[in-house]
Amino acid sequence: VQLQASGGGSVQAGESLRLSCAASGRTNSINVIGWHRQAPGKQREWVAVINFGSTPKYTDSVKGRFTVSRDNVKNTVYLQMNSLKPEDTATYYCSGGTYGRGYDYWGQGTLVTVSS
Repeated sequence: VQLQASGGGSVQAGESLRLSCAASGRTNSINVIGWHRQAPGKQREWVAVINFGSTPKYTDSVKGRFTVSRDNVKNTVYLQMNSLKPEDTATYYCSGGTYGRGYDYWGQGTLVTVSS
C-alpha cells in the first residue's frame, strides 16, 4: 500500500486547509487511516483516526475544528482543518493499517504553516 499526503500550505490563523491522503496498491488490506503531525523540535503526535465503518476520533486539541472524511471511490481520506491556529503548524502525515494492529504504512509528510 502506498499513501500520498498532500494539501499542505501556508495560511493565516483562522483559515482552513484540507489535507488529502490518497491510497493505492492493496488498499483492501487496510481499514484504518490515521493522521499525525510533528512540529519542529517536538515529537510526532497523533491527530485523528478513522476506522472504516466507525466514527472518527480526534485528539482534544483539534476537536471541533478538524474533521476526517473518506471517499471510498477515490480511496482517499481527507482531513479538513478549520479555524487553524499557529500551534497547528507542523508536518502532517497519514498512516494506514489494520484496526487493532497498528500502522503498517506511512505517507510522506505535508507541511502546514499557520501564521498569526
